[in-house]
Amino acid sequence: MLRVLLSAQASAARLSGLLLLPPVQPCCLGPSKWGDRPPGGGLHAGPVQGLQRLLEQARSPGELLRWLGQNPTKVRAHHYPVALRRLGQLLGSQPRPPPVEQATLQDLSQLIIRNCPSFDPHTVHVCLHLAVLLGFPSDGPLMCALEQERRFRLPPKPPPTLQPDLCGGQRLEAALSCPHLLRRPRQHLIRSLAEARPEELTPNVMVLLAQHLARHRLREPQLLEAIAHFLVVQEAQLSSKVVQKLVLPFGRLNYLPLEQQFMPCLERILAREAGVAPLATVNILMSLCQLRCLPLRALHFVFSPSFINHICGTPHALIVRRYLSLLDTAVELELPGYRGPRLPRRQQVPIFPQPLITDRARCKYSHKDIVAEGLRQLLGEEKYRQDLTVPPGYCTDFLLCVSSSGAVLPVRTQDPFLPYPPRSCAQGQAASQATTHGPAQRVVLMLRERWHFCRDGQVLLGSRALRERHLGLLGYQLLPLPFEELESQRGLPQLKSYLRHKLQALGLRWGPEGG
Repeated sequence: MLRVLLSAQASAARLSGLLLLPPVQPCCLGPSKWGDRPPGGGLHAGPVQGLQRLLEQARSPGELLRWLGQNPTKVRAHHYPVALRRLGQLLGSQPRPPPVEQATLQDLSQLIIRNCPSFDPHTVHVCLHLAVLLGFPSDGPLMCALEQERRFRLPPKPPPTLQPDLCGGQRLEAALSCPHLLRRPRQHLIRSLAEARPEELTPNVMVLLAQHLARHRLREPQLLEAIAHFLVVQEAQLSSKVVQKLVLPFGRLNYLPLEQQFMPCLERILAREAGVAPLATVNILMSLCQLRCLPLRALHFVFSPSFINHICGTPHALIVRRYLSLLDTAVELELPGYRGPRLPRRQQVPIFPQPLITDRARCKYSHKDIVAEGLRQLLGEEKYRQDLTVPPGYCTDFLLCVSSSGAVLPVRTQDPFLPYPPRSCAQGQAASQATTHGPAQRVVLMLRERWHFCRDGQVLLGSRALRERHLGLLGYQLLPLPFEELESQRGLPQLKSYLRHKLQALGLRWGPEGG
């Protein structure tokens, strides 16, 4: 051991590292172990702190051992790391360390070995670290004793649980409930679903599957068709609160299933449960609105005065009124032959008065800022409006006012809004003749970011498709800016050239030649 400690090859780097260790403080062990310390740290702080100062000021290894051996009632566990650290300082502070007797090191080792069962885990760890730096052999008695104490204090590992063989439905539920499930385990989910027997596919399993597909924008026809078939088969046993969760991915992913009984089944469920769960009823209709499949009988019910009066006194009145406002807009724009009740004007609220949550959450990944800068440099900031909400409550990315000759006009001098409800053709012609300064059209630049699509990047999400469809029916001319094209532009100059080409393809003019 003496040769190891004083070896020039083994000790230099280790001892220099040991000299950088901060002093070991007794307070880290806590008063619960060693009793409360007296206040202050002066000369009369107490015998425990006094012994620590003596160890820190020892001038030789023999003196260290003497202070430890002569004061057995005052020695605490934290004094041993102090002694080991001071030993390293004594050996590493001089070019030629003083000679150390073998008996001195053996006695110090025996003191630590004898008392290490009373050490706490932190003290064991510190002593092990210091002993390694000092060069004590790994198979020596000191290292073996400390290592044994360290292993003894490790928390016991729970015995491995025997996983029973899961059937198809259980395997699917376990996979969907796992927080570490990958976002696109298509084959795993499809295989688990195929292996499940009909009685194993419970409503809870299918709701988990539907939520997973909707959350991660997975437009998987096989899985969506399985959910639709389950809904049809289990129609009598499903409440509207469960049905709203099963229908959610169809609207969000813009997928109308091939199951022929899908819509008749939902119409029967709505007729049966509409008065029981108002919010669930409106949620189901919202999903069907995205699919352009609104059942007239259900619309008659949710627009009835009794239903509206009932929801006005509920905690979720505002969100239901917002959904009803969107349904009323869909009726106005997409069901011209509808003759049933409508949402009263006083109950209508803006549908989406601000950018959607997903856009706000991912704004740092959006192309909106660089497109806005490109338009500013290309057109001038007075000739476009950003994030303008137009009636009945759709937020537009960028809106331009364009004259009948194609000139881009300053927005502040024009009314940027088209009327809602839309005028008939005859009314529109009369209004255009009466208004001399009104622009002939409004152009809306629509950012199509990557997260506006299903995971495959080909189909717009239902809410995005609905917004674009309604803006088009309101009379706005849409100019989509797909993410693939935006991502291919390298820098602002290329983006400006891209925007110029897009606008000129619509016949738009600006600048001195455009007026």
